[in-house]
Amino acid sequence: MRALDRKLLRDLGALKGQVAAIALVIAAGVMTLIIAVTSLDAIRDSQAGFYRDYRFADVFTELKRAPEHLSGRMAVIDGVDRVHTRVVAPVRLEVAGFDDPVSGQLVSIPGGEQPPINRLHLRQGRLPEPGRADAVAVSEPFAQAHGLRAGDRIEAIINGRLESLTVSGIVLSPEYVYQLGPADLIPDYERFGVLWMNRRSLGRAFDMDGAFNSVALTLQAGAEAEPVIAALDRLLGDYGSLGAYGRDEQVSHRILSQEIDQLGVMAIILPGIFLGVSAFLLSVLMGRIVRTQRQQVAVLKAFGYGGGELVRHYALLTALIVLVGVVVGAVLGAWAADWVAALYMQYFRFPETRFEVRPQIVALGAAVSAAAAMLGTWRAVREAAALAPAVAMRPPAPAIFRRGWLDGSGLRGWLDQPTRIIFRNLGRHRVKALLSVLGIALSVALLLIGGYQFNAVDELIDTQYQKVLKMDAIVHLNEVTSVRAAAELRQYPGVRHVEGFRSVPVRLVHGVSDYRTALLGMPPSPQLRGLIDRAGADQTLPDEGLVLTDYLAEHLGARVGDAIDVEIKVGRRRTVSVPLAGVVAEPLGVSAYMSRAALNRLMREGPAVSGFWLALDDQHEQALYQALRDAPRVAGIGLISRAERDIRAYIEDTALGMMSVMLLLAASIAFAVVYNSARIALAERERELATLRVLGFGRGEVAWILIGELTLLTLAAIPLGWVLGTGFAWVLTESMAMDLFRIPFVVTRQAYALSAASVLAAAALSAVLITPRLLRLDMVSALKSIE
Repeated sequence: MRALDRKLLRDLGALKGQVAAIALVIAAGVMTLIIAVTSLDAIRDSQAGFYRDYRFADVFTELKRAPEHLSGRMAVIDGVDRVHTRVVAPVRLEVAGFDDPVSGQLVSIPGGEQPPINRLHLRQGRLPEPGRADAVAVSEPFAQAHGLRAGDRIEAIINGRLESLTVSGIVLSPEYVYQLGPADLIPDYERFGVLWMNRRSLGRAFDMDGAFNSVALTLQAGAEAEPVIAALDRLLGDYGSLGAYGRDEQVSHRILSQEIDQLGVMAIILPGIFLGVSAFLLSVLMGRIVRTQRQQVAVLKAFGYGGGELVRHYALLTALIVLVGVVVGAVLGAWAADWVAALYMQYFRFPETRFEVRPQIVALGAAVSAAAAMLGTWRAVREAAALAPAVAMRPPAPAIFRRGWLDGSGLRGWLDQPTRIIFRNLGRHRVKALLSVLGIALSVALLLIGGYQFNAVDELIDTQYQKVLKMDAIVHLNEVTSVRAAAELRQYPGVRHVEGFRSVPVRLVHGVSDYRTALLGMPPSPQLRGLIDRAGADQTLPDEGLVLTDYLAEHLGARVGDAIDVEIKVGRRRTVSVPLAGVVAEPLGVSAYMSRAALNRLMREGPAVSGFWLALDDQHEQALYQALRDAPRVAGIGLISRAERDIRAYIEDTALGMMSVMLLLAASIAFAVVYNSARIALAERERELATLRVLGFGRGEVAWILIGELTLLTLAAIPLGWVLGTGFAWVLTESMAMDLFRIPFVVTRQAYALSAASVLAAAALSAVLITPRLLRLDMVSALKSIE
């Protein structure tokens, strides 16, 4: 074995603590990259495969009722490939052993056959047999929530008639990857299900023989969706069409796409931050480690080793450390990415999850880490190798002493000699001290962005469910009714207060931007539905004009006073221009508001409502459910407490699931940085500290010189880390905003305290680990050192 190889092995053994800490920094950066990119790839590839193999539609439209012969006219529209007309209808379900009200959606399929578009993936059983009126295929999430299997029976109220249905099969559909109820933000698999029934049976139940009320179609390769949508609207406008829309506005696809976009942003920003920080720290740490071997480099040069051999030797040392970190990061990253992807699969259902760690992603992490480490190594080796051996074997020349600010200040008399040594050393090595402060500050910043979202999510939930949604329950009606129905609801058990709302599907257009949503009409000063500004203060609705959430107003590029074109999609379909009268702030969903009286006038109707908000007495909650479940006009009941629980679980499982991993990685980086800083400082100043022992300083005084310096650097780094972390948090918040939710930019005192406490704990642990080495300083070697 060559001498340099033996030296390499000895160095690895002597530096095992530092090697482990540096490898931990590399592993954290690589692991972050693999988690983010692999989770993104798993969901994106699963989506693409499911859509392609099961022919997910490109354009959709819903209407009141249209004759079947129109399907031929739709098929000849330029750009249309396939057309599938169907019947879609609401249903109320009763599942044995489950007392809460359950709503669902019935979707027709050709008798016993797969639909030509939005085909079904069979998990169990088979599709309903041709001619059977009592058989349905059930969506897998709903079946799993209730333990249903092929052959089980469920009760359904179909168009007012109680029917007993047999579950023929369990299926998944590309149309319901994210299975969401009509008024839900988060899937509730226990209380909403999708069922597929033969077309003839479903058509007869809803008087749709020879007619349809829903269309799905695919486009020819290269065809644009907009001309097809415009042609469909012209053809179906007289049949109560709500307006055709492309795949990008289909609810399941829209939310899934936004989640993929959010993951895509996280796959760039989070690994970028972690790898960038890791690369900087790695460059600094490796450079300082090699500089501590300056005399060894000189000895090797004196024995005839050339500069190239020395560079290769230290490059190999660096490469081995990087290799350890990359291997650990890749293994842990693959495991964690599988776990994170599994969290998302609780909400997005695919026939299979295509999970794979791409070698190029591991190679990218390795390349970034290796380049940063090699840069620090090369610079340090070049500096040492450039010196003549006789010069390099000597210790670096002592700094020129000058009286500093401390010597001329009143503090000098208050500080003991070891503390004055600390301040003087920091003053004489400003660049080194600044790099140490910056390295620790970056670890503080990582801890801050790893922890701030936990408090931000609490703020989001508290704002939405304490200041905005103040009701206990929402009752949705089958059809628009008079506001006088509120008096009837007040007679039900446990109802303390009732407020009616009117919901109208609309398309808002401003300039080149548009958005499909529901325009919500409500009392000017509702008690059960809050409207708040960014400061959380209550707002009232104006008598006229629109009020939009800030996210929607920004999407449309609209300001207060601008005219918004409102395309009404029900009743007397028309487009009206309405001024934007105000903007409110809400962290969940995207909404538009109007005074209910003004909306009734806009719809040219009397005082009508689409549903009610209820304040309830908890003791009568179950009795109210039973009473409302039997009410013929009630389409669905939503509990706010359950919605709050579900949205909290969703955010914690997805966004916070990944952030939990990031927080652990940030904590490991913080420890690795502080520990390495302490070990390198000891290696650089070991002779100096031993000399102080020879001169009569006690063990405690010498230990304080190093530990006190580490403490000062850590304390100085914390405020800078807070500033950097706050900036990182702002970038992350802005990039992760989506229709479903926007995490508020709220960095709480707890987040700042957690980041500071974590890095102080890392400093304390590092001090404990290096104290034995300080106590074992070799004074004899210090006396023998050549000056």
